[in-house]
Parts: sequence; structure tokens; C-alpha cells
Amino acid sequence: MWPRVRRARAAPPGSARWVRPRGQADSFFGRVYTLVRRIPPGQRATYGQIARLLRSPRSARIVGWAMHGTPKGSGVPWHRVVQQGGSLSPAVSPAAPGRQRRLLEREGVTFRLDGRIDMARHQWSPPVAGAW
Repeated sequence: MWPRVRRARAAPPGSARWVRPRGQADSFFGRVYTLVRRIPPGQRATYGQIARLLRSPRSARIVGWAMHGTPKGSGVPWHRVVQQGGSLSPAVSPAAPGRQRRLLEREGVTFRLDGRIDMARHQWSPPVAGAW
């Protein structure tokens, strides 16, 4: 099971290790969801790429936790975020294995013979890195 995200005791607000409670608009998870909503259909981003765009390059795992905990009905396209190299995470949807791949294939994403996404073809590159 996924570990809970905890606030670091010594880390000041605004640092990469400090996460506000869910439900607040300026939380790290909220910024992840805002950025992931910008990924267009047919393109992919990696957990590390999202973390780097949020100026927190060592937070790829926290991005993964955010994607795993995406609220239902939120409109966040969680399936467009994959592991480095184009691999799909086996723990994304344990109740429905293969769901992420089916959603990606509906958007026109192609997979290589080894089961990974062709990232050279489908890698998302945002037009301008703004203040996410």
C-alpha cells in the first residue's frame, strides 16, 4: 500500500519536503493536479518530469502518490503520467489491471513490443514552463 505523505517537522512552509493538508488550493498535490490537467490527449509525462516542472526535482514519488490518490470525478487525467522510460505503474489501478493502458490506447498512444510507451513519439513538452 502507498505510504502516507507526512509533513517534515523541521522543514519550513514552501520547502520541497513540506506538504499542506489536502483540500487547500496551494498544496503540492493541488499543483500536481493543475499541471497534469494541462497534458493534452495523446501525450505523456513522467513522474519525474512533473516534479521538475514544479521545481521540486526530488519529489517524483510524491507525484506518484498524488496520482494514486486522485479524487474521483476530479477530471485529472491520471493515466497520462507514467514511469520513466514509458513503463506503466502496476499499482496505479490494482482493482482494474490494464485500465491505464486501455485509456491510453483510446487516446492513440502506441506501445512498443516490450509493453512500454513510445516516449519519443508521445513525450509531452509544455510550451512554456510557468508558475504551476
